Amino acid sequence: MSLRRVQVTDFRCLQSVSLDLDSRFTLISGENASGKTSLLEAIYVLGRGRSFRTRRLEHLIRRGRDRFVVFGEVDAFQRRVSLGVEGSASGIRAQLGGDKVRSLAELAPMLPVQVIDPEIHHLIDEGPSRRRRFLDWGVFHVEPSFVDDWQRFQRALKQRNAALKTKQPAAVTMAWDADLVRYGESVSAARSRYVDALSPHATSAVQRLLGMELSISYRPGWGRELGLSEALQRSFAHDQESGVTQVGPHRADLSVRLNGHTVKDWISRGQQKLLAAALLLAQVKLFPADMPLQPSLLLDDPAAELDSTRLTGLIAEVSAQSQLIVTTLQSEFSEFGTPGAQYRIEGGNLRELRST
Repeated sequence: MSLRRVQVTDFRCLQSVSLDLDSRFTLISGENASGKTSLLEAIYVLGRGRSFRTRRLEHLIRRGRDRFVVFGEVDAFQRRVSLGVEGSASGIRAQLGGDKVRSLAELAPMLPVQVIDPEIHHLIDEGPSRRRRFLDWGVFHVEPSFVDDWQRFQRALKQRNAALKTKQPAAVTMAWDADLVRYGESVSAARSRYVDALSPHATSAVQRLLGMELSISYRPGWGRELGLSEALQRSFAHDQESGVTQVGPHRADLSVRLNGHTVKDWISRGQQKLLAAALLLAQVKLFPADMPLQPSLLLDDPAAELDSTRLTGLIAEVSAQSQLIVTTLQSEFSEFGTPGAQYRIEGGNLRELRST
């Protein structure tokens, strides 16, 4: 089951476009600045509730308009389910099956979407928050209880930080510690299990792409020798001084090493892109095969960013269990075979290309 139809209105340069997607491989061609990446970005927003290119919502709204709308239909559970995202000055709102969602995180299980784009190296060279999102997206789909635990932890953390910021008495602040520990340790344990499961897939992918030995491990956000409860107690004076909670899974990170070296300043930008691509493809491959929904993998002109021969080999491993939506400058991409659906985009206008 997969994303089958998308309608985009007033999103960046796209005034109004719609397309039917193939369950296996859809190819979208066009010149630079034609709207290819914006279309992928709109699909990503539909599944994530946020962009992979910017944190500024106003940048997503077409000039002269006050909102954007992205609507999609997913074949799932032997029926077609609708989902929609609207962005405006008041924020992002989403609906699933016609009902408003309480959290944008509820979109992820219905439309699992991942992207390989020109900025993919930021997974390696930026701070821990991007790597936490990478982990959480994966855990969402292998442990159903994770979303609830993650949301409860976030609520407890928000309340505790509010108490710290307003310098409430210690008893008021620490009243949130029980929930913080309960749900925080559950979130951390789920992430750790996920990294253990991801490691062999990522290791083999990196060996083929880079010819190096990969080692990944989960850093929980507090000392491994301590439980979260004790770590919070030891950090409390520091928390009061800084006004925020200093320890917990919101400070976690994914440690990535190649041939025993930390990678941020040791490998080139091109190698960082290959490493990040390998991690994402391993994540897609780890997606449960018995799930009714297959992940949608967005590839933004991959031939321009990554070694096409090696990337094609890796894509072949995951294409059977993922929906590929690929952009390219040319109207063909033979490495991925014949597309089931093909479109050309020019100046934000989309037209379907019929097979001859």
